[in-house]
Amino acid sequence: MEMHEIRDQIIIEDDDGNEKEYNVEALFDMADESYALLSSNEEVILMRIEEYEDEQTLVGVTNPEEKASILSAYALAVEADRDPNIISD
Repeated sequence: MEMHEIRDQIIIEDDDGNEKEYNVEALFDMADESYALLSSNEEVILMRIEEYEDEQTLVGVTNPEEKASILSAYALAVEADRDPNIISD
């Protein structure tokens, strides 16, 4: 029997009022910003977590260069966590 890890799930409402459920794959900080990596059966998206007073909101990262840079750094960090010898001084 194959076991699957239970992940946190959130529902995001788009600009048209449509709701979609996503799994929270990762939450991480980079360059003084917080990000969430979310997945559904159809897609994987990167969202910036912004805080206003006591509330957090998710904002899509739409700049392709920014998105590529963040995801590349995240992938490197995950690999370094698995194999600390990847990054040397």
